[in-house]
Amino acid sequence: MKMRMKMMFFITCLVLLLNSRSYLAQTTTIRLPDNPGLHSMSHEPDTTPVLAANVTGSVDANGVCQCTVYLPDTTFPADRVEQLEIQASSLLISVEIEIQKILEYSSKIDIYESHLQNLTLRVEFMENSDISFTELDFELVKVEIQELEILISQLKGSLNGSNVIIEQLFVKIHNMSLTINNLEKLDKNNVLIIRREIIALRKQLKECEEARNQTKPTPTQPSIIYGHCDHGPLLNISEPFIVQLNWRGFAYKAGAWGRDPAPVPPKKDLYWQAPLRDGRYMDYYRQYGSFDDLLLYKNPKDYLLASNNLAQGSGMVVYNNYLYYNLMNSRQIRKVDIDTNGIVLTKELPGAALNNRFSYSGTPWQDIDLAVDESGLWAIYATEESTGNIVISKLNETTLSVEKTWVTRQYKPAASNAFIVCGVLYATKTITTRHEEIFYMYDTKTNQDTKISIPFKKVMEYLHGVNYNPPDHKLYVYNDGYLITYDLSFYPKNTNS
Repeated sequence: MKMRMKMMFFITCLVLLLNSRSYLAQTTTIRLPDNPGLHSMSHEPDTTPVLAANVTGSVDANGVCQCTVYLPDTTFPADRVEQLEIQASSLLISVEIEIQKILEYSSKIDIYESHLQNLTLRVEFMENSDISFTELDFELVKVEIQELEILISQLKGSLNGSNVIIEQLFVKIHNMSLTINNLEKLDKNNVLIIRREIIALRKQLKECEEARNQTKPTPTQPSIIYGHCDHGPLLNISEPFIVQLNWRGFAYKAGAWGRDPAPVPPKKDLYWQAPLRDGRYMDYYRQYGSFDDLLLYKNPKDYLLASNNLAQGSGMVVYNNYLYYNLMNSRQIRKVDIDTNGIVLTKELPGAALNNRFSYSGTPWQDIDLAVDESGLWAIYATEESTGNIVISKLNETTLSVEKTWVTRQYKPAASNAFIVCGVLYATKTITTRHEEIFYMYDTKTNQDTKISIPFKKVMEYLHGVNYNPPDHKLYVYNDGYLITYDLSFYPKNTNS
């Protein structure tokens, strides 16, 4: 801006200088006396300096002498000033263009600086965790670095290589790209192979643990089949597997995500995310057609809820191509077609506490927690009549009517979250900022509750959304903005912990 002001001042001075040329040619009018005889009289000499040459004149009918004086233009280069003015105007236009380019590149640098900060945080987190890198993780890093290379190339071309800092930055970004490519090759050749071996060893270890905990081993006992309840209660939970940060960023710490256990053909798979605004409301949700698309943020489908249709809390779930959630400021459950974003049905859950009356510990506004297991749709909530203890209701997913209800002896605000597997409620509680425990179970088939202890690790402090998926026996957990999965293992059928 200072450069621009100096340039405008310089051009203004040139214009004033050019205008002064009008004073180089002047017309002088001399009125003679009425007595013509005075023409021959001598006058007192004029001592004013004479700068003129080639003076001519004439007398009009009224006796007025009109003289035109031409001053010579031998010292001031007016033509060169005109050229300088033209050059200055052209230079001003060029400066305006360059300033616009600088502003444009500055905004781009701000964007990519933010990308680099997010990338740095992800890499630091992965360095400090025990989770292995995947091939798709490197793809995400490569895409961001390629975008940075393009920007630096544009800056370099604009400055014609005259800026040493830009040259150094270009070299660093290029070297970073080469490093990522080398790391990706190293991962393909070594890390992924080792990871597959670790998975195989973990599977063998799990089988050994299951065999060891069998009270009466039976050689003919059938293996556990995903999506069916041919197994006993929960035995163990795996280490957390970090998938990614939710697509809306670090600020959206509350929310839920998961996988539709029964996607409608021709869909082969459906993954969804529902971050909460202000830790309370869901206004946007997103779906992906595959796990790879989710990892690479490819082909997303985003949907916006109207202001009077917002979801409240992290208790939403997707089942059979429908999104179910608690409507804000109410005890109503809403059913939405996830392809059209159209409202299908709204039904009140009788007696359910609302507006943070009996929410989970550390996860406010989750008064109604919807869940899915092998038998369909459930609601986990509390009522005034239950004095805040957890109430379980089996819902008809078509009509949203309550088919059956169970009242437990577990106080809901004392639990951090809950999920249902094969009609058995499992509740969690916080041990430390990095450790959680599954401490309570209630079997709706036997109406019995049991205290258990299955500790597990977490990435961040609070578990906002916990959704069980029957086809793969996984928990899909929204952990302070991070999307995490856990593998569940169970006792064989007809055995207890």
